[in-house]
Amino acid sequence: MPKVALYNRQGETVGEIELNDNIFATEVNESLIHDVVVMYQANQRVGTSSTKTRAMVRGGGRKPWRQKGTGRARVGTIRSPLWRGGGIIFGPQPRDFSYTMPKKARRQALRSALSAKVNGNQLIVLDELSMDKPKTKELVEVLKNLGVAEDKTLVVLPEGNYNVVLSANNLPKVDAADAASLNVYEVVNHAKLVLTKDALAKIEEVLA
Repeated sequence: MPKVALYNRQGETVGEIELNDNIFATEVNESLIHDVVVMYQANQRVGTSSTKTRAMVRGGGRKPWRQKGTGRARVGTIRSPLWRGGGIIFGPQPRDFSYTMPKKARRQALRSALSAKVNGNQLIVLDELSMDKPKTKELVEVLKNLGVAEDKTLVVLPEGNYNVVLSANNLPKVDAADAASLNVYEVVNHAKLVLTKDALAKIEEVLA
């Protein structure tokens, strides 16, 4: 069972905490992680790119010249895709790119991603992180004490910790997430992962 140090807000070690083997010591399946990340990115696509076909372009109702006798090619409309200002052949149309993967696969990918963070010494457990009001300066001080102020960091919190979330919004390299809604993309997209003790318990409750 892997063990990691437990830190306080001053960056001091206040103990050790044991991590669940089934979540933080599994075999890292990079292929599965990749599949889930691609699915997440596909689901974020808006899919609103659109072009007009010859039927959608305004104008072109009159035949520009008679069919025969002019020596020119026969044309039925000035909005032909072959003409400047005409329609687009096989252009993109609004569509839904989203798809889903089995719940077991998504959860296993999250376990793999968390295990990779433990293996790379990129996971930090904090005893608690709460604020009476949003204060970015206070959050920056905590991250400096933990030695992750210069890294792209994901702070994982128990639900309802809105003041910390609002404080993190002002920092370009810091994001905050609820433990219950943590996903693979967020984990792999950040260099460091900071979990509070309560958030760790919530993750183990969901994934164990």
